[in-house]
Amino acid sequence: MKTLVKPLLSVLFIFLLQSGVVLGVDAQSLPATDGQASQDIFYQTPGTIEGPSVEETHLDYSTYPLVDNRLVVWFVTQQHTYFGGFVLSIPLFCLLLEFLGITRKQRASQQKFDGLARDILRVALLSLSITALLGCLMLITFVTLYPGFMNYMGATFKPVMPVYATVFVSEAFLLALYYYTWNFLKTPAAKWVHMTIGVLSNATGVVLLLLANSWASFMMAPAGVDAQGHFLGNVWHLLHSPLWNPLNTHRFLADIMSGGAVVVAYATYRYFMAKTSEDRAYYDWVGHVFIVVVVCALLPMPLAGYWLMRSVFEFRQTMGMAMMGGMLSWLFVLQAIMVGVLFLGINYYIWQSLARIQGGERFHPHFKAILFALMVCFLVWFTPHTIAMSGSEMKAMGAAQHPVIGQFGVMSAKNGAVNVMICLTALSYILYRRANCVMTVKWASKGNALLMILFLMGIANIVWLAIYGFYIPANVRVGLSSPQGMTTATVVVGGLLLNRFLLRGAHINGPVHWGRITPRGIVALFVVAAAFTWVMGLMGYIRSVGRLGWHISELMPDQSSWAFTPSLGFAAKMVTLNMIVFWSSVFFVFWLSRWDQRVVERRTAEFARPSPVIQVISEEESAS
Repeated sequence: MKTLVKPLLSVLFIFLLQSGVVLGVDAQSLPATDGQASQDIFYQTPGTIEGPSVEETHLDYSTYPLVDNRLVVWFVTQQHTYFGGFVLSIPLFCLLLEFLGITRKQRASQQKFDGLARDILRVALLSLSITALLGCLMLITFVTLYPGFMNYMGATFKPVMPVYATVFVSEAFLLALYYYTWNFLKTPAAKWVHMTIGVLSNATGVVLLLLANSWASFMMAPAGVDAQGHFLGNVWHLLHSPLWNPLNTHRFLADIMSGGAVVVAYATYRYFMAKTSEDRAYYDWVGHVFIVVVVCALLPMPLAGYWLMRSVFEFRQTMGMAMMGGMLSWLFVLQAIMVGVLFLGINYYIWQSLARIQGGERFHPHFKAILFALMVCFLVWFTPHTIAMSGSEMKAMGAAQHPVIGQFGVMSAKNGAVNVMICLTALSYILYRRANCVMTVKWASKGNALLMILFLMGIANIVWLAIYGFYIPANVRVGLSSPQGMTTATVVVGGLLLNRFLLRGAHINGPVHWGRITPRGIVALFVVAAAFTWVMGLMGYIRSVGRLGWHISELMPDQSSWAFTPSLGFAAKMVTLNMIVFWSSVFFVFWLSRWDQRVVERRTAEFARPSPVIQVISEEESAS
């Protein structure tokens, strides 16, 4: 129970901090013209003033020698965000693995999935303590370095604070209960009760994410307050700012990808450090399981990002132009390059994974063609609309945009490119699933023709819509993202389902030989994991710096000496530093969980590592 007590004590401390007891942050001490009528700045609905305005809050900043307040807040907040996303995603992975274990036919395979789920859940429990401590440190940092800002936010979000603390305590309790009842509820009937606890734990985690996102979305696009910043008593309007829903979707998918990427990186590290073929087979399998989950979150991520930025433009065009067409646009070029690296790396990993499968070499020419098409899409995806150049170069070219490649810089072309990349990634996975199978259904030739027509027509429709976007006004062009997204979803879901029906009763040439993947494939997997975590840090910076000179957009200006936009190079270094510190911390937690649990090590040695168990899973996967 020591592991349970530690996060609960941390949560109690957070509750005291957020209630203003520990550090004396009392929102009621701030002056406010309570009771007067006013109008919501966004919803334009009437309300009664129940909090102080921005002008009534003293914007003072604490200064200390050799301390850059913004860098300290940036570092601590990003570490808390990383660990928060990790703690959110790991229980979800555990629930999925536990469900997969229940649905397995072989007893050894059930123990395999169940043991992996329990092991990584222990890591989540330890990480929860670190997340709570980082939350305390973040709150102390804000209150110490930006007291005026925290006084206003504490007064405005005062009705939400007790709810946030209660949900956090509930998440800690349910997560600990989920872990400590694992062996007690291990019978087939009791397993469903145990999974119910897991569902409740994940539900509270999602609620916690939604509440945390309300602060970030309010700072970018405030609602629930009047033009002077007075809270008007409507908590739903305060939470439901214009960017809340798209930010929730974007952050949820990003947390799944980031958490899964850490496990993938750890699996690749242990693969290279393994001394036996059994160990390599085990960690090759772990990396494969988690990269599949991560890719499921990656595929809708570009659409979620487009929804978020479209909402930004709908809220304030000036903010959208500053982020995507002004001084911050090159951050999106960098982000586009990293997203392209993700798609290329994942498809290259799938290609190299054919080395595990007997007969997979027949698909090598297909993967070369897919990677070539992906590279073409990647070049369109990351090409900027305006190229950085000198005055003489601009004069020689005759305009700020290149007459040819400048056309690829608009969203019409980029939406088409990223949707095609998603379709090609689904095609890669379909080929991987077919590698060791010989179809036996009578309608195999017709099914293959239908599958080919589905992909060709889907990609053709996506490309046509992208081209058509150049001939219509911009306010109409943005609506083309919906039919493109629906086409992509139809191709991906329809293709995967059709392929599954085609492989029913297929003849299996041989099982999947885990551990036989090429070293290049494992390196590609590690690069993909690093890119996932790095992009998450970069996007967090973009969302924050998009406010430019404001703590809260158009309400509370940033009057500190650190109110400037760092250079692109400095921001990239800071994001990299945050990623390295986070990975090092999580790897230490993994090591600590293994060192401190000898029983799990013995169970792993019995059920997880020997190749016969991996062979059982391979046979089941090949037959499914």
